[in-house]
Amino acid sequence: MTARVRSVLLLLALIMVFLVPAELCAAGSPPPPAKDRSPGAAVSVALASVTGMAISPLLGTGVYGAYLWFDADTPEQRTALPWFAQVAFWLPALLIVGVCAAKDSLAAALPPGFKKPLDVVETVENKVSGLVAAGAVLPFTMDTLSKVLVAHGPGAAPLPTGFATLPFAAMDFSWLVTALTLPLAVAVFAIVWMASHAINVLILLSPWGAVDSVLKAARTALLGLVALTATLNPWLGALLSIGVILVSWLVAGWSFRLTVFGTVLSWEFLTFRHLRFRPVAGPENRVFSGAHLCQQGVPVRTYGRWLNEPENGGWRFAFRPWLVLPERSIPVAPQQPEIGRGFFLSTVRDGDQTTFTLPPRYRGHEEALVELYQIEGGIQPAGLRRAWSVLRELFSGAPGRRQTA
Repeated sequence: MTARVRSVLLLLALIMVFLVPAELCAAGSPPPPAKDRSPGAAVSVALASVTGMAISPLLGTGVYGAYLWFDADTPEQRTALPWFAQVAFWLPALLIVGVCAAKDSLAAALPPGFKKPLDVVETVENKVSGLVAAGAVLPFTMDTLSKVLVAHGPGAAPLPTGFATLPFAAMDFSWLVTALTLPLAVAVFAIVWMASHAINVLILLSPWGAVDSVLKAARTALLGLVALTATLNPWLGALLSIGVILVSWLVAGWSFRLTVFGTVLSWEFLTFRHLRFRPVAGPENRVFSGAHLCQQGVPVRTYGRWLNEPENGGWRFAFRPWLVLPERSIPVAPQQPEIGRGFFLSTVRDGDQTTFTLPPRYRGHEEALVELYQIEGGIQPAGLRRAWSVLRELFSGAPGRRQTA
């Protein structure tokens, strides 16, 4: 059994630990009333809420807040809801989501230069709203679920009379259930959020507005499907959410590298770091690996250091897997090195294959890199003639075919 299979089985076991207590609680309960308040429905709503908020934090949080607001029976209950379930939050949040959707629809026919800055802002918004959802909404969701589980649902039988006289009979253990389930909820949220956030980064890198619209529509459709199935059938919704979680787990490495790439790109673009940066000879020139290094076991968009060591044979690429594991280093020996100067990002190429992708800090400093790393091919324009090769690298990680004149 491979390590990946063992990891998937472990994740599935943890999720079942999350779900089985609710099933046991619901097993002895009478049929629920018209408005389903059973533990099984509560678990389904919680799992669908965590998954939905991870797929699209701002939209998921807004929809979840609106759901809580409309689900409340009295004005007093609505007043007692948390801040994200108040109209003052969820209505503007949904309006912002609508503006972003309109931006994608109207800008699909415009050149990339008119839309990419807005895509950068939306990528940053996705990160901020993800932090808000993980830090504020998840604890509330798990606390609500814990109270339902501890209470054994609305139709649970009371404790025997003899136990009622014991001091612990009146204690509220929902905090303990919350403490046990919240770390799992955060882990699930992080895994699914990274996979979803990768779509924002793909939109940043895609040269076509039509592709952006398709990616955004697919993510919104998945969020809607999760919410719909959880409403129609609690366990069907839970099953779909588990499927989304498992797929996100399997692509976690790919989505993590895209998340790091998007974070560096957005931060350096918005802070104009290229105006404060000067490349110098040394070990701190950081770049992202290209598809050309896949042949040496380095995944595309791995963040690492571009070293120039003539005494050791030339270029080397040093990196830490997952940014924290022990550092690895591989030799890099391009046959026809050159820098491709793009509109937003430049690359170091070996012919038509990408060796390194340069972060935005290097924009305008390509000449200095040519001198520091003795790049014989100099600087060449990077046009859309390589767009199909770039698209293949984005989605598959495979190097594009070499083009001939």
